[in-house]
Amino acid sequence: MSQAIGGLLDERAQHFLKTLIERYIRDGHPVGSRTLARDSGLDLSPATVRNVLADLEDLGLIAAPHTSAGRIPTAEGYRLFVDSLLTLRPLAESLFSPLESELKSTSNTAMVLKSASRWLSSMSSMAGVVTLPKPERVVFRQMEFLRLSAGRILAILVTVDGEVINRVIQSRRDYSAAELEQTANFLNQTFSGQSLARVRELMLKELQETREDMTRLSRQAVEMAGQVFAEDDGEGDCVISGQTNLMGFDELAEMQRLRRLFDAFSEKHEILRLLDDCMSAEGIQIFIGHESGFQSFDGCSLVTAPYKVDDQVVGMLGVIGPTRMAYDRVIPLVDVTAKLLGAALKKSD
Repeated sequence: MSQAIGGLLDERAQHFLKTLIERYIRDGHPVGSRTLARDSGLDLSPATVRNVLADLEDLGLIAAPHTSAGRIPTAEGYRLFVDSLLTLRPLAESLFSPLESELKSTSNTAMVLKSASRWLSSMSSMAGVVTLPKPERVVFRQMEFLRLSAGRILAILVTVDGEVINRVIQSRRDYSAAELEQTANFLNQTFSGQSLARVRELMLKELQETREDMTRLSRQAVEMAGQVFAEDDGEGDCVISGQTNLMGFDELAEMQRLRRLFDAFSEKHEILRLLDDCMSAEGIQIFIGHESGFQSFDGCSLVTAPYKVDDQVVGMLGVIGPTRMAYDRVIPLVDVTAKLLGAALKKSD
């Protein structure tokens, strides 16, 4: 769509659009014709500039927020800018030295992911998000069960990397502390050292087959563990940092918009679905405004990149901020961070 619209613009109109968007990203104020004429470096009359702006507005690339105000980019304008007009600014390698050192200093996957998320947030002054590696790479270490009340049990799953996952499950009868300990020991002896994906596969298979020759203990273990793993909806989880940074952007400060946005951060489902959709794509993916498909992210952009281990995509990371973000800086920031994170995870294997 952006390429088709771009084909309708002559070189002068493209130059004006690029200049207007760069000015608006930098200042956050609607851009008037006089300012645009001055910034463009072209010797044109105010009337000519107004005509070009009118053409850009007719194409839906810019809009006037108020009758007497200047113009601001629309989501379609940003899309054309990102696809065709953007000039990326390579970031100095020295800028990433602190992150590289931090990632190298720990072998704990959970801490590595948190460091990457905090780094993205700090360097962009927006929100940084990193998904946890897919279950194929997360290795089960041990399980514990704690009785909460009649029929309710807290399952505590610990991975080799030290991540702790808590789930509350329902049991058909009330189990004693000794029975719960026996069940946990059985699972730990049977499955410790296997990936969560493999454990889930075996659990679900056992649940479906319900073999007659299973002992009471193994049947009990399969039933409980099956609930723990069946509750995984395939979306996984993610680490988000710097959500409150978004409150500093005027265009996101409207209370109802902020509430929707923070609900999305809290529940994570929409973010995870977006990031999961990017898993099969190559390289940087950018969602601008309504392109996300979720009302929560109207007025926002999400810049994402996959992080890989042994050339296999194991997760996604990105920056979430207003559509008025410095794409020329955020895109290389996300790209390099993804490469550093993948290298750190490979080293920690």
